[in-house]
Amino acid sequence: MSKEIEDHRVLNRSTNEPFSSILEKHVSRRGVMQGGLGMAAMSVLGGFGLAGCSDSDAGNGGGSNGGGELPEKTALALAFEAIDGSRTDAVVVPEGYTAQVLIPWGTPLSNSVMDWSNDRMMTPDAQANSVGMQHDGMYYFPLDEQNASSDFLLALNNEYIDPGALWSTNTPPGPTFNSGNRPADEVRTEINAHGVTIVRVQKQSNGRWVHVPNSPYNRRYTSATPMELSGPVRGTDYVITAYSPDGTLTRGTNNNCASGYTPWGTYLTCEENWPNVFVKTSGRENDDNRLGIPSNNGRYAWETAANDPSEVNGEFARFNATPSGATAADDYRNEPRTFGYIVEIDPYTNTRAVKRTALGRFRHEGCWPGKLVEGEPVVFYSGHDSRNEYIYKFVSDAVWNPADANRAGGNYDRLAIGAKYMDKGTLYVAKFNANGTGEWMALTPGATTQDGQRLSTALGLADNDLAGIIIHTCDAADLMGATPMDRPEWGAVDPVSGEVYMTLTNNSKRTEDGTAATYTNNGSDVDALGVGYATAPVNGPNPRPDNESGQVIRWREPSPEETTFDWEVFVFGAAEKDTNNLSGLTELNQFASPDGLWYDERGDGEGILWIQTDNGYDGVADYTNDQLLAVVPNSVSLGEGDAAVIDASDQQQLKRFAVGPNGCEVTGIFATPDKTALFINIQHPGNWPADPNALVQDATQKTSGTVRPRASTVVIQKADGGKIAV
Repeated sequence: MSKEIEDHRVLNRSTNEPFSSILEKHVSRRGVMQGGLGMAAMSVLGGFGLAGCSDSDAGNGGGSNGGGELPEKTALALAFEAIDGSRTDAVVVPEGYTAQVLIPWGTPLSNSVMDWSNDRMMTPDAQANSVGMQHDGMYYFPLDEQNASSDFLLALNNEYIDPGALWSTNTPPGPTFNSGNRPADEVRTEINAHGVTIVRVQKQSNGRWVHVPNSPYNRRYTSATPMELSGPVRGTDYVITAYSPDGTLTRGTNNNCASGYTPWGTYLTCEENWPNVFVKTSGRENDDNRLGIPSNNGRYAWETAANDPSEVNGEFARFNATPSGATAADDYRNEPRTFGYIVEIDPYTNTRAVKRTALGRFRHEGCWPGKLVEGEPVVFYSGHDSRNEYIYKFVSDAVWNPADANRAGGNYDRLAIGAKYMDKGTLYVAKFNANGTGEWMALTPGATTQDGQRLSTALGLADNDLAGIIIHTCDAADLMGATPMDRPEWGAVDPVSGEVYMTLTNNSKRTEDGTAATYTNNGSDVDALGVGYATAPVNGPNPRPDNESGQVIRWREPSPEETTFDWEVFVFGAAEKDTNNLSGLTELNQFASPDGLWYDERGDGEGILWIQTDNGYDGVADYTNDQLLAVVPNSVSLGEGDAAVIDASDQQQLKRFAVGPNGCEVTGIFATPDKTALFINIQHPGNWPADPNALVQDATQKTSGTVRPRASTVVIQKADGGKIAV
């Protein structure tokens, strides 16, 4: 999530041992905390396997490794010099590289709206037909194989709004209220600034990228767009509303952070900080409390526009989930239960998006497919981005058939394939052990909880109520004894080895080993559902109290459907001068709050792991803005006694590649198939891009004076047209 809209409440009420405690024990066992031994460099998602993987002190590598010896390293190396940190209103890239702004907020998708200008006033219609605000996760979808690196569809999350920028041209500037109520058209404009943008982009002969206005592919999915519910929750009493009395439809997707993609060519957008747009003053259920539905007002007060004379079909009333009618079909008490899912979009067709409820309901950061193996299930990984929350995986009932792989631009029913793999399967939550092993625990009605109950019984559900398990995913995970983590954010998977990486961005609510957890209800009823942690002690994968700088972890499983795994810390974030700089970071690669993550496969079992940051830790922020770093996982390995994969001997392997402008978060990343263009997003810049009226411009130009800030996609290329980074 963006630090701009973090929800600092800790909503996990469980007494489960948190990852920081497990990690501290794990690090202690390796002897690292004693002599200041640094951590070995991060071997995130690439390569066939981890050369020199650590053994736990049990002597078995902490669990199974899938059998057989790991392949030898190959020779991929980063061929750029790490750049210095920067604190300017510009994007900084290595010498010999260029960076170009593409599709900033407000870029018109069609000629039905006026061209962008710095003084442009936004209306509901204009925003619905323009690129949304605050770019985050994204991915590309080629239209044909021949031009896959120069002409494709870009799917882009628009996570949230900056009201100051959105309403800066109004008189008076917004947001505004009239006797406590928001104006209807202001609310509609803000709703239309959220969601997802699909836009066609092309590379010109001069090497510059442009978007294609009026392309039939261009469109928006906003917080008002009708969507299907699928999977276990569809058609159940849990999701009956006045809008959809049969519980099959909802409207909108909101606060979408990271993203994902499917092997059959669809886009996955993930609902993260969605609870805060709702309000529920009474009639609250356990899941309302566990997920943090506000009890006083929504983040943007959209609910206050209800009963405006222009309101259509409860378009504003739905944000107030307080029961007001005789039944759920008469009000919007269940509206929040239609949010918190992975949403599947076919970027090639204008079909209705589908919320895949089988993958769980929580604050999803993103969703990443595991290694594909013909004849084995399809796996997706996801993290719940809140302090002391969990990591999940979904395993399909159907096994992978390569005939279902995407045919770029082909005219076939991708969402039907999505239903095949994503509507039926098993959702698991992760438990990490201090010895470097872990297990996936099934969230099914018949699962056995920590205290020996049937999970459905512990939740007060009927024996076969899978939909109820999904609605109460977080409470179910609590009861099963999952490991609370330091805000699980982005994941990445090496498609060859199957190794999985995930960023744990930070956690200011960690306390020292041996301290007692505290709870949001002051500990008076810690076994009640819908309560949350206030603080939690350290554990194995989260070993540092008051963890301001975060870490990246890695795990591996013998096969997609296995329920055991081995794990280690790949790299700890830190400032160079920190006493707990466990990975030995230097000025040229110090970072904090790892967030975005992407594994860039380069063939022959090789790849680059890209790490992006959303830093709020002064120890690093005083030196540099948020950044993008790179490492070749096969260039580093875990040595005897090391606490993590990257240590003081590996500093030349982890390099700072780019730095964003002042105030921004660097997020969203992929490269074209030919690896000549790297796309990233610059979210919530403070005073950038430099030319307030241009859509396409040099991203490295420093801003002069004050401009209306616009989140933007940035394309980084080599000046000579060669492959990025190597």
